[in-house]
Amino acid sequence: MNTPIFYDGSGARLKGENIIKKQTDLSSLKGIFQDNRSFIEMNPTETVYEVEMHENGLQEGDKGGLFFGISHIFPGKVGSEYFMTRGHTHQNKDTGEYYWGLKGNGLLLLIYPNKKLVVEDVKPNSLHYIPGNVAHRLINTGNEKLSVGACWLTESGHNYDKHLFNVKVIEENGKAKVVLI
Repeated sequence: MNTPIFYDGSGARLKGENIIKKQTDLSSLKGIFQDNRSFIEMNPTETVYEVEMHENGLQEGDKGGLFFGISHIFPGKVGSEYFMTRGHTHQNKDTGEYYWGLKGNGLLLLIYPNKKLVVEDVKPNSLHYIPGNVAHRLINTGNEKLSVGACWLTESGHNYDKHLFNVKVIEENGKAKVVLI
């Protein structure tokens, strides 16, 4: 019998057995942020984001299954550039994904194969469909943790090529600004 997992709505956390947690700190995001001088001056062990996933016994690449998780992007900046996830496309390019905002405020960057850029506001109760073959990244533009739920196919896989994104989100005059690089 499977042990159920629970969603703690107030804290945007998964609770119960069979929860995997992974943290990503600044040291593993070298080359992602534009301002290398500010990056070098920061604490390399500072956590930028963490992911919680339900361990359902399936492996990446298995056919016909689903993964479910929550990404938590912490508030912060490298220079004027907001903290963000590494961003990715799916190795199985035809597979899509759903995101939904749970807590905090931020942006979802979508870059289509024809280089078309779509920027969507992410906030509590927002729902976002990410089509197959589209690069996607979350950015925390707020002052509190941005928590975003996700559901994707086990067969999707991940391609974390840092050259997928030709855009950065910076703070300028107290507001988020999308800049092409």
